[in-house]
Amino acid sequence: MFEAIILGIIQGLTEFLPVSSSGHLELAKVILGDDSLPEESMLMTVVLHAATALSTIVVFRKDLAEIFKGLFQFKNNDEFKFSLNIVLSMIPAAVIGVLFDDEIEAFFGGKILLVGTMLLVTAVLLILADKAKNTDKKVGIKEAIIIGVSQAVAIMPGISRSGATISTSVLLGIDREKAARFSFLMVVPLILGKMAKDILDGAFDVISGSLINYGVGFAAAFVTGILACTWMIKLVKKSKLRYFAYYCLAVGVVAIVYSVV
Repeated sequence: MFEAIILGIIQGLTEFLPVSSSGHLELAKVILGDDSLPEESMLMTVVLHAATALSTIVVFRKDLAEIFKGLFQFKNNDEFKFSLNIVLSMIPAAVIGVLFDDEIEAFFGGKILLVGTMLLVTAVLLILADKAKNTDKKVGIKEAIIIGVSQAVAIMPGISRSGATISTSVLLGIDREKAARFSFLMVVPLILGKMAKDILDGAFDVISGSLINYGVGFAAAFVTGILACTWMIKLVKKSKLRYFAYYCLAVGVVAIVYSVV
């Protein structure tokens, strides 16, 4: 139960804060000595991602309602354009996830050196974004595709998805608050799609241990996810990404030293 709470808090915080949830979960499993079977680990991953997806839906429930409304209006208004951009941004990561699923899985499984190196990449992106000037620019079709490619690259453990997408958006001149909002909304369909795939791959075929542990992990990820999502939007608006860059730099260096030594 203690490990479930720790993993839940890590997932809830790092899904939204630009420090890489996948990288931190890999590091946490090594630190906690996680020797669970792949099927068990997959189930916990599905549960934690379901929690952060739900927290995103709760925080952005009004925005999501606007997206669905815009998709089915088929009018050339702001709601439809925003919804279309969300759909376009999902395509690169969806294609990579479907075509290279086995290759992606090979990047996970305790590869601490890779995680540390990718955290350094995240730190550089955050520093560059923190220095970028703020504007009132909205996300267009071209920007949505580029941000989508950035999200596809962030499949690598250690590259923060929110850090990569928000940094890319800001470097493209997108308004910081709009960048954070777009970043969090674009991932919801992908998380739900990944969960569906994991379930079809047998995530629920092996359920060992107490169901309470999964429930506790879910609750921890959900609550911390809501707090982190709300907090992150405020931090992006105030241009304080550099503090996360310093953190990623420190953790990345420690991970690299640990893996080598």
